[in-house]
Amino acid sequence: MEALVARLSRLDSDAEGALRVVTFFDTLMRRRVDLPALARAAAGLAECTAGIRLHATGRSIRMSSAGTEVTDPVPMVSSEATVILDEEDIGAVWLERHGPGRSLDELLLERLAIAVAAVVERYGPAQTTMADPALVELVISSDADDASRNRALRLLGFAPGAPIRVAAVRSSIPLDRVGTAVCTARPVKAAQLADVGVLMACEVDDAAFPAGVRAGVGVAEHAARSWHEARTALRFTTGRQPVVRYDALGALALLAQVPAGVARDNADVAAIARLAVAPEDLDTLDAYCTTGSLRRAADVLHLHHSSVARRLEQLGKALGFSLTDPDGLLRASVALTMWRLLCDS
Repeated sequence: MEALVARLSRLDSDAEGALRVVTFFDTLMRRRVDLPALARAAAGLAECTAGIRLHATGRSIRMSSAGTEVTDPVPMVSSEATVILDEEDIGAVWLERHGPGRSLDELLLERLAIAVAAVVERYGPAQTTMADPALVELVISSDADDASRNRALRLLGFAPGAPIRVAAVRSSIPLDRVGTAVCTARPVKAAQLADVGVLMACEVDDAAFPAGVRAGVGVAEHAARSWHEARTALRFTTGRQPVVRYDALGALALLAQVPAGVARDNADVAAIARLAVAPEDLDTLDAYCTTGSLRRAADVLHLHHSSVARRLEQLGKALGFSLTDPDGLLRASVALTMWRLLCDS
């Protein structure tokens, strides 16, 4: 390759030089080189720094004519070309030449852009976790057509038609770290959309979410349906149950469809809202509803079971029914869940 670059640099004929440039990049594409190798080869051929940037990753690859990576914070772009895949702008390539441009710079960038698009189409930018939010939003949108969704999936590194599962996340931990923890097999993509983080992967290990993260995990293999499930499951998470799979909700998922006005008018839900002003009472009720047992609730609360029994008796009076009866436990659990859904709506 170095010998070919040396020969190209000595050519006097633009026509012959153009043919050699085309042949040069065709050879690179046949060798299935990666993006850093493309940037390095283009820099050597142009005898100046060359750069590649993909919108999906936001990261720039810049190589000097000596074949070393350039890390200067601001590139001095002398000429640039757009990378197009499936009629979409997916990135840019450029040269950083000090002084006047050369006659073959435009052709060199054109062939480099074609080569970059071929690499992205073949492999996808799968070595990064964070992704372009616009692409992620397109994939999970219920309004997107299949052609647009498949193009976005390919740009994100997923094979069109592959099963995609989505998790909806609320976390103070950086989203890329969460994605790395729960999606051990590549590819995995993450993006922040408003107040909710999105994780997309072929599989999500819901047992591997770090402490302090709340997540709803969709189970449908279609990204848009999985996202809807994930958002629903996220609404059911609590401090004691921070990760919820949609399929684990069963019939409880129907509660998410209850109109807010209907829920607020329910006497049991209104009673829970009144209890919420006393965090200790709400915590006791939550522990009891979560465990379904007075003694297990006492263990969770680190209290003697007689103390919990007294609290539950007082709570039952405030709610208007006995919490120790099976029907009372069911009513309290449903009302508490409905109240939480109202708070999250």
